[in-house]
Amino acid sequence: MRRTKECAEQTRQALLDAAERVFEEKGVSRTSLQDVAQAAGLTRGAVYWHFKDKADLFNAMMDRTVFPMEQAGERLSTAPEADPVQQVREALLEVLRQIAGCERTRRVINVATRKAEFVAELDAARQRHLEVHLSWRAHIEGAVARAQAGGQLGAARSAREVAVGLSALLSGLIELWMLEPSLFPLVTAGEQSVDTYLAGLKA
Repeated sequence: MRRTKECAEQTRQALLDAAERVFEEKGVSRTSLQDVAQAAGLTRGAVYWHFKDKADLFNAMMDRTVFPMEQAGERLSTAPEADPVQQVREALLEVLRQIAGCERTRRVINVATRKAEFVAELDAARQRHLEVHLSWRAHIEGAVARAQAGGQLGAARSAREVAVGLSALLSGLIELWMLEPSLFPLVTAGEQSVDTYLAGLKA
């Protein structure tokens, strides 16, 4: 039984690996489940054994990579006694370090931002993408609100406005760097940009 479960998990991971490659090469809308099965050296039936449709496969691919990024946001809410400004700074830089240091993360982000057309068949994937963003923003907003309540950040802007700005800053850096990595070192430029942004908000 244990061996059977191990084999099933290996098959699932092989399909996710293949999906990453084929989605990036062909785009999500132009990729069929047969394409994924063929790239993995498996049958289409194997795909349907593990995933009910393309959106389910796409979401599983996202979950495998995005989850560590979500953890960075969740940690903002699990240690309220810590310095919230430093928490926000470290969470933002943790995401940049992961992207700079992990090829799989970069590939999946490339698929999600450039290779996926969120048409009807991928509506569940679009919703998942939105949920990740809103969750991340909410964690930042909570930490910013704690920093404002503690007098570490000024209250001229609402915590929501600050969180939106930080999210946009991070997204812009990632998008430009992935378009052409030679433009700037992602983590170094991110650290400088985040520090400048936060310094402008201090009380």
